[in-house]
Amino acid sequence: MKKIVFMGTPDIAVPSLKALVENGFDIPLVITQPDKPKGRGQAVQFPPVKEYALTADLEVYQPEKIKNNTEVMEKLKSISPDFFAVVAYGKILPQVVLDIPKTAPINVHFSLLPKYRGPAPVNWAIMNGEEETGVDTMLMDAGMDTGDILLTAKTHILKKNAGELADELAVTGAELLIKTLNEFDNIIPVKQDNNKAVKAPMMSKEMGLIDWSNNAVNIERMVRAFTPWPASYSMLDNKKVKIFKSEVAEISHNAVAGTVIDIEKDSFTIACGNNALKIFELQLEGKKRMDTKSFLSGYKLEKGSVLG
Repeated sequence: MKKIVFMGTPDIAVPSLKALVENGFDIPLVITQPDKPKGRGQAVQFPPVKEYALTADLEVYQPEKIKNNTEVMEKLKSISPDFFAVVAYGKILPQVVLDIPKTAPINVHFSLLPKYRGPAPVNWAIMNGEEETGVDTMLMDAGMDTGDILLTAKTHILKKNAGELADELAVTGAELLIKTLNEFDNIIPVKQDNNKAVKAPMMSKEMGLIDWSNNAVNIERMVRAFTPWPASYSMLDNKKVKIFKSEVAEISHNAVAGTVIDIEKDSFTIACGNNALKIFELQLEGKKRMDTKSFLSGYKLEKGSVLG
């Protein structure tokens, strides 16, 4: 039975850990990020990986840091794992740690490398208008997602938002991880072409501000890339309004970008630099997220109103 130390933190990593458990791998240790306060009340919450690991009766370890941590090194060496399985752990592992597994440290990465190296590959694939993305398993080295590729699975992005696409890729990644571990001895690693590398840095709330003078196609991609977090937003009557679902409307107009040019029962349309954007789901500051029909029933929006 292969001995696996699992490292992961968010929701997207849970299916991989669950698959390891269900496929009978020996998992002596799960390493995840420390608990953090979240929400308005700042109540301390467990990372999703920890929540699942505890239900599976697995030992959970949450070091504040990995680099230059003697305790981490001694703990991992005492386990003597065959593999590390790393899925969105959130920390760079130094080479001295990566050298510990007897066979290999394996990472599940949610893009088609060398495109979208970094912590937000799903978001940037949508933002940049890619038609397809996928999952790679790879051998880990000390770089940022620079290791040799083992196996790949592709999927079409279509009109999925980042949350929907991440959920799909999480399941695909779990399947690919199990296949990689089971077939490892027969897989020939493929080196990445560093000349084709594209970075995928972390998204921030500030990056979500919509520039209505942009092309409606680009804004619609941005809305999907930022849903559910950190959310694309604009200002309406001095209040922040987050946009969660939209659609490009191929309309010629001479309105100022950001102007509401049409209102229907279940949507309203905003002029963009090129074409326009229909809004179907949003959240006004201080209110719950809702569909536009519900929003319009309680908010007096008029043609000519300007967002920005």
